[in-house]
Amino acid sequence: MGQMVMGTDGAGLNKSLGGWHLWGIAVGLVISGEYFGWSYGWAQAGTLGFLATTILVAVLYTTFIFSFTELTTAIPHAGGPFAYSHRAFGPVGGFIAGYATLIEFVFAPPAIALAIGAYLNVQFPGLPPKLAAVGAYGVFALLNIAGVTIAATFELCVTLLAIGELLVFMGVVAPGFRWANFAAHGWSGDAGPLSVPALGGIFAAIPFAIWFFLAIEGAAMAAEEAKDPARTIPRAYIAGILTLVALAFGTMVLAGGVGDWRDLANINDPLPQAMKAVVGADSGWLHMLVWIGLFGLVASFHGIIMGYSRQIFALARAGFLPSVLSRLHPTRRTPHWAILAGATVGIAAIFSDEVLAFGGQPLTANIVTLSVFGAIVMYIVSMASLFRLRRDAPTLDRPFRAPGYPWVPGLALCLACLCLAAMIYYNLVLFGVFVALLALGWLYCRLTAFRRPARGSDPVPEAGR
Repeated sequence: MGQMVMGTDGAGLNKSLGGWHLWGIAVGLVISGEYFGWSYGWAQAGTLGFLATTILVAVLYTTFIFSFTELTTAIPHAGGPFAYSHRAFGPVGGFIAGYATLIEFVFAPPAIALAIGAYLNVQFPGLPPKLAAVGAYGVFALLNIAGVTIAATFELCVTLLAIGELLVFMGVVAPGFRWANFAAHGWSGDAGPLSVPALGGIFAAIPFAIWFFLAIEGAAMAAEEAKDPARTIPRAYIAGILTLVALAFGTMVLAGGVGDWRDLANINDPLPQAMKAVVGADSGWLHMLVWIGLFGLVASFHGIIMGYSRQIFALARAGFLPSVLSRLHPTRRTPHWAILAGATVGIAAIFSDEVLAFGGQPLTANIVTLSVFGAIVMYIVSMASLFRLRRDAPTLDRPFRAPGYPWVPGLALCLACLCLAAMIYYNLVLFGVFVALLALGWLYCRLTAFRRPARGSDPVPEAGR
């Protein structure tokens, strides 16, 4: 058996994941973003405005991933950004990055679960979407508990099916694409690209462009379970971001040109509805998209459960969350309590209409935005950690070094700060919710972990150095 990374029960995570597994996790975590969520950006910016937003965000993610990979290979730790920031800035940095990542990964799954419910509702109109969403949590929480190799192999299979389905979607709708449809009302306020409404829409749509790529960094949380992470992680990340950029632009542009895109702007199932406009409601292509398209949602849902469970596990192991959440299943060696804890929070979010459905936005859109706040804060702290560790830990083994340093990570940092500023401006109340969640976490840490003597283990143990 491979090297084990210790939990609080004396045993640890098993190193069993290869390069294809990691690529499947990196792409699978994100690929649901091609199936839903992004179309809310059309409502903010129009099709042409949102295209501009997506180009900006694609540059952010490409530069970020090429930089983030340096951290992932230098410190292959289940806590991912928590570990890098703890190493660079101590407990406060670790807390900010760790809890921001936790918010990102705990609030993304309920949005995906609601989309799963919406897709199933197309086939079974009598099935309440929220009930289907809860059922999805039950099934995939149990699958993640069953074992990491089983879970990762399943993730790879459904990711490949989801990619194939997106390619089929593009091929089927391409004959119905018309640039005139895509460009009609293409800028917010029907104004020119440099008008105040158009520029405002471009910045307001940032969370939904980020949704195209959100959570690709979650593959870092499988680093402790990767075989030869110095070699497999860079390949998985670079191939993953290239795959996702191609799929994002192809899906968005073709879906927007098959009819009146405004009919797709505020729904959870834009791809089936776009295909319906081309092939009709009774086509076998449409039913295939609904059924096979579920694999895209399932890939991300299942993968992000894997990601949040490792983040909860790492935070609990370091004393930033209750220690029970770092216990591993006695036979499966998976963080079962962490998986169940994240599922509980996610199910609560699904039924949080009275709390999170406000500001004229659908519940799903607000959950997406809250998750994106966590991601952007984590990106900023991670890039700051890269610069700090380059200065303070020059001898740290770096199997992969960020190309174009300091310009490439510097561009990622600047774009992330720009995105955060725009998101705060357009989503002030949701930012308040995000800050409140961080404050609750900080209060817990002040009352418990930070006042507690060291538990005999470094928050970033040698396996992660």
